[in-house]
Amino acid sequence: MQFGTEDPDETQPGRAIDLTAGPCGAILIIEGQSYTEDDMLLPIECKRLPTPKEKGRDEREYVVTLVGPKGGMRGGIQRFKFGRHGAKHRVAGMIGYVQEQTFKHWLTRINGWITDLAKETDSGWSDRDTLRETKDAPITEVYRLHSRHGRPGDLENIELRHLWIEMERGRSAPREGV
Repeated sequence: MQFGTEDPDETQPGRAIDLTAGPCGAILIIEGQSYTEDDMLLPIECKRLPTPKEKGRDEREYVVTLVGPKGGMRGGIQRFKFGRHGAKHRVAGMIGYVQEQTFKHWLTRINGWITDLAKETDSGWSDRDTLRETKDAPITEVYRLHSRHGRPGDLENIELRHLWIEMERGRSAPREGV
């Protein structure tokens, strides 16, 4: 497997994916589709939790933003859900760098934002877009979740695999609560 950063999106000219994974030195065939080292297997969007407090940034950036100052969508899940990133893919990834609070805090907060969006008329969001914990054993500094999203038009639904990494430094004892 090889990784790339800021690789161009396959269907959205001028847009770049934060992190991509692809084959390295081999051709992979997945569900009848061939992938070479020039192809993207998995687009990955990366976000910080909380969103940095800079002018023009929406605290909900992991999920959604209104149109940004330069006219583009900055919301992580939003980009995949509405086909701005990974329109050719049925599976994509999101990495959350948790710099404050607990994983449970962010799960509650993010799902609250999604639930609020689902209440808005014609938003394109539903309660089915919320994040769910995986069934595997928890690891103290890493939290794995998943979500599934319907997409507009003829785009296939997409499953997002979320990996949250605790970035707190100088800790002497594990934090309580995942």
